[in-house]
Amino acid sequence: MSVKEHGNAAFAILQKIGRSFFLPISVLPVAGLLLGIGASFSNQNTVALYGLQHIMGAGTALNHIFLLMSAVGTAVFANLPLLFAMAVALGMANEEKAVAVLSSAIAFIIMHTTINSLLTFNGFILPDGSLAPKVIEGTIGSVLGIQTLQMGVFGGIITGLGVAWLHNRYYKIQLPVVFAFFGGVRFVPIISTFAFILVGALSYVIWPFIQQIILASGHLVLKAGYFGSFIFGFMERILIPFGLHHVFYMPFWQSGLGGSMVIGGKTVYGAQNIFFAQLASPDTVKFSVDAARFMTGKYAFMIGGLPGAALAMYHTAKPAKRKLVGGLLLSAALTSIITGITEPIEFTFLFVAPFMFIIHCGFAGLSFMLAHILKIAVGTTFSCGLIDLTLYGILQGNAKTNWVMLLPLFLIYFVGYYFFFKWAILKWNIQTPGREPDDQESKLYTKADYNAAKASHASGPVDKAAARDEQLELIIEGLGGKENMENLDCCATRLRLNVKKPELVKEAVLKKSGAVGVILKGHGIQVIYGPQVSTIKPNLETYLKSK
Repeated sequence: MSVKEHGNAAFAILQKIGRSFFLPISVLPVAGLLLGIGASFSNQNTVALYGLQHIMGAGTALNHIFLLMSAVGTAVFANLPLLFAMAVALGMANEEKAVAVLSSAIAFIIMHTTINSLLTFNGFILPDGSLAPKVIEGTIGSVLGIQTLQMGVFGGIITGLGVAWLHNRYYKIQLPVVFAFFGGVRFVPIISTFAFILVGALSYVIWPFIQQIILASGHLVLKAGYFGSFIFGFMERILIPFGLHHVFYMPFWQSGLGGSMVIGGKTVYGAQNIFFAQLASPDTVKFSVDAARFMTGKYAFMIGGLPGAALAMYHTAKPAKRKLVGGLLLSAALTSIITGITEPIEFTFLFVAPFMFIIHCGFAGLSFMLAHILKIAVGTTFSCGLIDLTLYGILQGNAKTNWVMLLPLFLIYFVGYYFFFKWAILKWNIQTPGREPDDQESKLYTKADYNAAKASHASGPVDKAAARDEQLELIIEGLGGKENMENLDCCATRLRLNVKKPELVKEAVLKKSGAVGVILKGHGIQVIYGPQVSTIKPNLETYLKSK
């Protein structure tokens, strides 16, 4: 196998892993919403600050509701390793995915139970459940009520990958007739049980060394100071086109790479875990800047910068096309501001002027560094729009977060992006939306959106079902036909799947279906549509089943 083929194979695997990560990540906004609102309004200091003791004070009905919301949100974050184990198995399994998910949950419990037993046998956990004095602080914690090594989401990822490999290898196994009942999919949880007793034993021996390496690496990043924040922000953005950014930032958010802190008598690892543990704690006076440095940096370019770029594209569009592209760019800008989903704008200039995307990544790194310098500590669940800013910045108060310092950054980034993009577009005559030749379509989201808008002005109501089916047919054709497609999935803005024969992919047809961009590496392909991909994917699955 050539170096290129190895690279394509590695990309396909990483894409599949990144796609698997997205499922538990997508749960975080809901959990964060519950935790953010619940913790904010059950905190009696906050209640007193706003003079709401008579309706939200201790013992009131609203206080109980907010406490419940906080507890539910906390439960999701506390059990992320298990969610990752199940999600990775789901994403990596080829067929019979439900069996893989069940097997991964069983394997996860067995692995940690094995570690617990070995820790007890060797005197690290005492008979009364307390830890021996020889235990290094923070190396042993509780997972699903089991005292075990602090493996964090890595434990879940290891379990998910291992079970998926066993599942894909054995879910069709045929056993001798006398054992035939235990063959096929029933064999997967059985083999996973025995395999993860061994994995647990190996983890007991190996993980403490890995733990030290992770913590040492995290200390290096932390010691790099402001430059470390710049590099983190730059790398997180530069990986967006490859769909591998989840793989990069999650270890910082969910493991010792992102630092550690003792909160409420417990050692918490990972930047996002630290922030939300502080959010749930009534004793928090100020959120950790060292933890928030891996999150806060997104706010300036998502709420300020990219909307400035969208305005520059609008002002540089041909006068005859401004009305058309204005609606598209406004929608994209509002999506970035409110939800923090930026890919519709980013991919617009990525594919017409890649060098501008690289400069944008530099601005993103600078945003992380400036937030760190200004000691702003606003967390996030998924992406840094106004929703998260309100929950984890404004509602928490400036004393805890220093969120007010984001306001001048928004202005600086809006103005900076606007003038840079306007200058670059005019200087190099970049064909951003509205600057294409007159015989070419101006679009940002999908052709289906554009056709529906055009038809509604020209000839009244649009047959939405027909337009949808036409788009789905184009997607199937562009991907080389139904038989060429496998492992269909999606993230926030893109379809992700494998194609059996990459040479059958027709990028022009996919662009005609409304794709902003297409990334094909080996057998792995990503087709970027924007936020509406969450409806395209289930419609496509239903349509494929009907054919």
